[in-house]
Amino acid sequence: MMTFQGSHILSVSQFDREAISKILSVSAQMAPYAMRQKRCHVLEGAILNNLFFEPSTRTRVSFGAAFNLLGGFVRETVGEENSSLSKGESLFDTARVISGYSDVIAMRHPKMHSVSEFAQGSNVPVINGGDGANEHPTQALLDLFTIQSEMTPHNKTLDGINITLMGDLKHGRTVHSLSKLLSLYNDVNITMIAPNELQMPDNVISTLENAGHKVTLTDKIEGNLACDVIYQTRIQQERFASPDEADLYRGHFSLNKEIYRQYCKDHTVIMHPLPRDSRPEANELDTDLNDLDNLAIFRQAQNGVLVRMALFALTLGVEDKLTQYEKPITWHSNKNI
Repeated sequence: MMTFQGSHILSVSQFDREAISKILSVSAQMAPYAMRQKRCHVLEGAILNNLFFEPSTRTRVSFGAAFNLLGGFVRETVGEENSSLSKGESLFDTARVISGYSDVIAMRHPKMHSVSEFAQGSNVPVINGGDGANEHPTQALLDLFTIQSEMTPHNKTLDGINITLMGDLKHGRTVHSLSKLLSLYNDVNITMIAPNELQMPDNVISTLENAGHKVTLTDKIEGNLACDVIYQTRIQQERFASPDEADLYRGHFSLNKEIYRQYCKDHTVIMHPLPRDSRPEANELDTDLNDLDNLAIFRQAQNGVLVRMALFALTLGVEDKLTQYEKPITWHSNKNI
């Protein structure tokens, strides 16, 4: 079992099944706080520094909300141009300084492996909020939590899951990290739908195949959506050489209610890391799916708060003290996850 307290969370490769089980278990314990049934101030006085050097809405805000929900304070730096990195300061020096002001740091950066480089200079735990096209470990954990939650009513588990990954699999760090976590489970069947140019990197495919899982590569939707979970990704325009290059692939794998009814099973769950591109030329997940019970994208986003709360509790060593610091909610709330 890995030691969470004081540890950086940089890559899904840190986790075995036992560690993941612990994270998912603690995440489930956070639901009453996220749903405003109770509040918890176990991290009262603690400081999170949110360093987001690449655009983000959900990840950045959910990190901050997760820390606030445990009673902590949040400080933010958004955009590299608003930091001393723009003056030539190294990631190591920035980490050494900012960690002196913090109890934990969440960081996103456009350069691959940059968060690991930053962590070498930090004296407090650093949690990777995404490093270029490399990894997004907290997203993968919340995706796993979502799959487990959505499959439970159907008496299915992560073992034996049949999942389809679709879209920009080359640049999508979320599907890279999720695939690596899925490799730890048994009898996983994964179909990867993408143009050849945007197919999953070979090292990720090898990880799955070496773990004994069936991997199918295709560029066709027809006949490949009758699964337990569809995980759709957007075209990662920011990772292409130009918008025109990204436009070559935009809109190729759009999913709407007609396609869902034609090719999917009754229980097939739709997931997406968000933001979904709703522009007509892309429309990867049509808004006509919004009233579909199996569209899990918004539950998925809310689960990110639970998982990030769990990681803060674990890295700061308070996961067993939550109930000691509970208080009643004093305001009206009709939250629902």
